[in-house]
Amino acid sequence: MLPTDPLSSLSGIPLLSNAKSRSISAENPTGEKGGGAREIPGPDNPASELGSGWKVRPCITLDKGSTATIANISGPGIIHHLWITVTEKAYRDCILRFFWDSEKYPSIEVPLGDFFCNGHALRCNINSLPVAVNPSGGFNCYLPMPFRSHALITIENQRRENIEGFFYQVNYSLTEIPDNAAYLHAQWRRSMTSRKSPEHIILDGVKGQGHYVGTYLAWTQLSDGWWGEGEVKFFIDGDKEHPTICGTGTEDYFGGAWCFGETYSTAFLGYPFSQKEPGRVPKHGMYRWHIMDPIRFASDLRVTVQTLGWWPDHKYQPLTDDIASVAYWYQAEPHAPFPEMLPLRDRWPR
Repeated sequence: MLPTDPLSSLSGIPLLSNAKSRSISAENPTGEKGGGAREIPGPDNPASELGSGWKVRPCITLDKGSTATIANISGPGIIHHLWITVTEKAYRDCILRFFWDSEKYPSIEVPLGDFFCNGHALRCNINSLPVAVNPSGGFNCYLPMPFRSHALITIENQRRENIEGFFYQVNYSLTEIPDNAAYLHAQWRRSMTSRKSPEHIILDGVKGQGHYVGTYLAWTQLSDGWWGEGEVKFFIDGDKEHPTICGTGTEDYFGGAWCFGETYSTAFLGYPFSQKEPGRVPKHGMYRWHIMDPIRFASDLRVTVQTLGWWPDHKYQPLTDDIASVAYWYQAEPHAPFPEMLPLRDRWPR
């Protein structure tokens, strides 16, 4: 929540504000005042007998090999809510990017589904405060996204075919932004851990001041037995060998206990996805939001998770697992360059 926007919390709902409410969708792609529902239906449009002003252009087609602009906004302002729905074919094959204040490189660069805690190119419901995924595949993000001069959101379709029926809506306010407001960042990584190096890097190379606010893991288990003994570690402001913050196990970090046992989805913590089918490798999805406990850093941050199970002699077994992650954090710009996004073939789930 930002002090310039009293409607960002329940307690502020009665308070008046000079902020200007705007919304971008396929029906009003520029978000301009009075700019919605202007499309004129053609003869084959479902609204052809109703005319302009009805449901004429509710969605767009993502052409293969192309990048579509979802939002192009002049600030200052803040994005409050992002809603998207599309076929699961887009979840790993389309890249969502956010650029703040005309920066050359994106501050958010994540495959579409993973940004909304739907990894493995599979759909599951999420019942958290920052991200909600509702039946059947309604993606919602409520993380506040302030910007000062410009916000650009794009979606790139790297799939070999057009993707029809891409629905979206971006709700935002044009309002002043305080000097100490940071920018939302999100980064996707994927790695195959090894017995010699049983660790996945969730985030590294962050430079500047900020605070870490969320983790999502899409974990493909390639070993039998329990897979979640590894600890999540935060190396803050110059930490080298030893982290300042160290968890006690994977399920512990995500608010569960004793090997999870069952799926759950809560306001800030969840293990909403578990797929265990004969003849297929097990898959898991987990999220944690550091909303009430942000992890603050002054100069740099590195975040890792270990992959550990058990040997029969009750010693830890280093695991070879396939892990994709999304790290969410706020920081002052400019940000350090992200690693190059993996090509499409290397993003496909097992």
